[in-house]
Amino acid sequence: MADERVAPSFLAGPVGPVAKAAGNILPGLALTVTVAGLAYALRLIPGISSLSPLVIAIVVGMSFHNLIGTPAWAIPGVKFSLRRILRFGIILLGLQLTLAQVQMIGLSGFLIVAACLVSTFFVTRWIGRAIGVEPRLAELIAAGTSICGASAVIATNTVTRGSDEDVAYAVACVTVFGSISMLLFPVLLPLTGFSAHAYGLWTGATIHEVAQVVASAFQGGQEAGEFGTVAKLTRVMLLAPLVLALGFAATRRAKGGEAGRAAPPVPWFVLGFMAMIVVNSLGIVPAEAKPQIAQVTTFLLAIALGAMGLETDVRKLRAKGFKPLALGAASWAFISLLGFVLIASFYA
Repeated sequence: MADERVAPSFLAGPVGPVAKAAGNILPGLALTVTVAGLAYALRLIPGISSLSPLVIAIVVGMSFHNLIGTPAWAIPGVKFSLRRILRFGIILLGLQLTLAQVQMIGLSGFLIVAACLVSTFFVTRWIGRAIGVEPRLAELIAAGTSICGASAVIATNTVTRGSDEDVAYAVACVTVFGSISMLLFPVLLPLTGFSAHAYGLWTGATIHEVAQVVASAFQGGQEAGEFGTVAKLTRVMLLAPLVLALGFAATRRAKGGEAGRAAPPVPWFVLGFMAMIVVNSLGIVPAEAKPQIAQVTTFLLAIALGAMGLETDVRKLRAKGFKPLALGAASWAFISLLGFVLIASFYA
């Protein structure tokens, strides 16, 4: 009898709450993993393979939520995916970048990338205010256009704190207009007079998603493709200082605002992202492991975006109207033209 009493007493201790929390999270986590897996499966269909699994995952999640409904038992796991898995995925994203990549594009190339990023971010926010787009949505569109598409949108939202509908709308904008650039830039290449490096830099400094840059840049040849990819990854590297700056700025605004207003969290996980860049730059990670790490990272981000879709209401998306789409178009036109002018003037 004594032994039988020990087991319940032990389970009621520290292990009990952990097991209960895991039990709450696992069903929803399984759902978000299933959504991400389905997104990868759909990429096997001709015509869809060019889309990022992140974009497909949020569409699949939204479809499930709006046609069937996200069950209550899944909510804890969905929120876990949106927070913990998202942050871990962004940290791992740093293992795809090295400081040597900045050296490869040179000082002038880096300055053009930085100028396009900073100018586009602030001009997009300014246009958003001018035409009446909600500030949080405008900031997400600005981040997605100026840095790296869907990944930048979800990373920025950790401090912007937009709604799931804001995130979905911003992801849709950067997907649509990044895809237009992906198809349009190779057509315009013969008219630009750009060298392979200049064309690669143009794609890397201005097109939204990494996959879109790769698809467009390699249309200019192997040299253009490799240089465009490096330029784009250098741009992704600048995600860290931007998100940190936004986090600190939001915290200062909150402290100076209404009493009792909750301050946005400081995105400390971005420091992990930066640490992984240093680790990768030092050559600690074996080269043969990097492709697998990249695949895991993308899958984790697909889980997070699938979770985002599972909380997104299409009716709320429609209610936002045409203005955010117009903002996405203006932001896309600005970064494309600015990049072209800077490269034609100072690089080509």
